[in-house]
Amino acid sequence: MFITQPPGFVSKGNEHKVLRLRKALYGLRQAPRAWNKRIDNFLHRVGFLKCTTKYGVYVKSLNVTETVLICLYVDDLLVIGSSSLCIDQLKEDLKREFEMTDLGALSYFLGLEFAYDRRGIIMHQRKYILEVLKKFNMMDCNPAATPAELSLKLIQDETEVLVDETLYRQMIGSLRYICHSRPEITYSVGIVSRFLSNPKQSHLVAAKRILRYLKATLGYGLIFLHQSKEGDHLQLLAYSDSDWSGDATDRKTTSG
Repeated sequence: MFITQPPGFVSKGNEHKVLRLRKALYGLRQAPRAWNKRIDNFLHRVGFLKCTTKYGVYVKSLNVTETVLICLYVDDLLVIGSSSLCIDQLKEDLKREFEMTDLGALSYFLGLEFAYDRRGIIMHQRKYILEVLKKFNMMDCNPAATPAELSLKLIQDETEVLVDETLYRQMIGSLRYICHSRPEITYSVGIVSRFLSNPKQSHLVAAKRILRYLKATLGYGLIFLHQSKEGDHLQLLAYSDSDWSGDATDRKTTSG
C-alpha cells in the first residue's frame, strides 16, 4: 500500500515520491485484514484449527480430555480450556509473539458480563441493558411483569401512525442482542422484528414493553452450573403451545 508523505516529514528532493507501508496501521481500511491474517497464521502455527461455521473460533484438542478454545474478536481473545496448564502455555506463546495484557478471569466480553459463585458461572447483560434503556430514554419507564401483553396481535395497519424507522430498527437490534442471555424475550422480540419495514405506533409500543420488562428484571441471566456430583440426576422439562391461525395478517399458525 502506498501513501503520500505526511506533512512535516516530506523528504527534500523527493517531494514527488510516495511511501510504501510495510506494516498495517490502525485506522486504515486494510489494517483489520492484515491483523486477521497475522493472528490466523500464528494460531495455525501453534496447532489451532479454525471452526468451519464460526470463523472467529479456534479449537485445539491435545487429547480426549484436554481442549482449548479461542474466541477472537478483532484483537480481543477469550480463552477457554479444560486444563489450566494448557491455557498458561497458550498465554506464554501469545506473549512471546505479541504485546498483550492478561486481564485474568472473564468478567466482561462484548456486552456480556460474567459473575462467579458456588453454583457456577452466571452470564448476564445488566450493564448493556442499562445502556440500551438510557439510549432510548426508557430509564424512567414503568417496569412490566411480562415482555408482552397477553394475546398480543400485531398487524400492519396502513391507517396507523408511522414511527421513525431508523430508531425502531436500532431498538430491535439491541433487543436481539440481549436475547443471548435472556431467552425468555426471544418470542416477543421475534414478533416485533416482523415489522422492521414501515413500523407503526403499536409496534413501537410493543418493543418498548419489552424494554419495560427488562428494566424490571435487570438481575436475570443464565447460570452454567458446576459439574454435578455423581448420583445427581438431570430432569428435563419441556413445554409446548400452539396458536391455530393466530396471525391476523396471513392467518398462519404458530406452534412450539
